[in-house]
Amino acid sequence: MEIGFTKLQGNGNDFILIDEFEQEAIPEEMKGAFAALYCDRRFGIGADGILFLQASDAADIRMRLFQPDESEAAMCGNGIRCLAKYALDAGYVKESCSVETGAGIVAVTMGYADDEFSATITMPAPKFERSAIPAAGNGEYKEEIRNFTVYAVNTGVPHAVVFVKEIGAVDIATAGPAIRNHPSFLEGANVNFVETAGDVLRIRTFERGVEAETESCGTGATAAAAVARHLGNAGETVRVETKGGPLVIRFGEDVTMEGPAETVFEGTILF
Repeated sequence: MEIGFTKLQGNGNDFILIDEFEQEAIPEEMKGAFAALYCDRRFGIGADGILFLQASDAADIRMRLFQPDESEAAMCGNGIRCLAKYALDAGYVKESCSVETGAGIVAVTMGYADDEFSATITMPAPKFERSAIPAAGNGEYKEEIRNFTVYAVNTGVPHAVVFVKEIGAVDIATAGPAIRNHPSFLEGANVNFVETAGDVLRIRTFERGVEAETESCGTGATAAAAVARHLGNAGETVRVETKGGPLVIRFGEDVTMEGPAETVFEGTILF
């Protein structure tokens, strides 16, 4: 069986998109295993996750994201930009649309300027209560883990946020898993190490489900900005520099994230 796919990336956070808008391409019970196989960078295509674009009864389109560990993530900011770009290019949606996710319906406004694509996404409202992260205990999250002061927030998925003096000095491969798997996080957490540089936040993220550092994480950038603002260390507009490029997070009536997405290549899988 031949299955068409499109490889896209948002700030280096890369995805394989499978178009299921008209009909199912990968059986439900095989989606997790499919992600594990084709996200592999040596024996597969290579990606941080598989995006499935589907029709929706509640929004213009639906996004589902399966990760390399076969789990399904509720939300992904960079993934939505990639999905929305594909849907716009394919004629499924217009410049303003809505996307159904596991974390709720997300509004997207997007378009091209001088052939450069950009999208602004309404993100889920940050939730600081432990019960909403989810994390053990009551009140807001603040714990000492491996000599790091760790804050946490849910921006569609659970995120730990750690402020450090120099993100380049952090051993992400060791510190990331220790915090990601800490028993206080009832479903695990993505882990963001954040350096404040003037009005800019620099960030490195260890992603749950990928189980490694990624070039960028949209919900992680939102989490870092939200915690910095919650602590009184950031304003209404926050520029977050990820390894893969900048994202702009704005706080107002809604929380929005602005950033790019690019189509890398298209291909066919013999499945």
